[in-house]
Amino acid sequence: MNKRVSIIIPVLHEALIINDLIVHLRGLERAEKSELIVVDGGAAEDTLDAIADKEVRRLTAPPGRARQMNTGAAAASGDILLFLHADTRLPADALTLIDLVMSGSRYWGGAFNLGISSPRWIYRFIAAAASIRSRLTRIPYGDQAIFIGKEVLQHLGSYPEIPLMEDVALMQRIKKSGGKIYIIPRCVATSPRRWEQEGIIYATLRNRFLLMAYCLGVPPAKLAGHYTNGERKNDR
Repeated sequence: MNKRVSIIIPVLHEALIINDLIVHLRGLERAEKSELIVVDGGAAEDTLDAIADKEVRRLTAPPGRARQMNTGAAAASGDILLFLHADTRLPADALTLIDLVMSGSRYWGGAFNLGISSPRWIYRFIAAAASIRSRLTRIPYGDQAIFIGKEVLQHLGSYPEIPLMEDVALMQRIKKSGGKIYIIPRCVATSPRRWEQEGIIYATLRNRFLLMAYCLGVPPAKLAGHYTNGERKNDR
């Protein structure tokens, strides 16, 4: 119990929302035992320049979410690494729940149920379907706030540095190594912005297709071009 959690936030042009996220994280239970690390993958480093909290660790990395998360993980001092998207918010007791899950040696990592910050029924359906899928497969996606023991990640060899599906690849690696993944039955709240930008039906079907293609062996480099302007939000 009382393990230190390093919260690693890969960002790209998130200056408008980064301080709201940091304030949110500082207000969580046991926040005083956590470490915040923001890793910018943009050459302009505009997100890092916008951070008001001087206690936040600011790092840079080559573009690519996997590279950014690996950079943050290598610098982290915590026993548990929590990888958080900039537009995702955690339950108030998230750090306490993570500590409880990781207090023994039964689980190597885990995530939360997906929640989407919108009252529209279609988003509730998407979130419910994603949560059911992750419970059945034990392969959560990055916007479900994946956490993992630091020693486990070091043993596995970090996130695969591929253009997308790095979260799926890591969870598959854990399962193949005999590790267990726990899905905490509480919801994070992620922004619906990507669905709204691309269209709900298109984005949902496109992401289902990408996952199926990846699982059938199509190289991630060939799939990455299907994201609008090369930007990423949801791999579902």
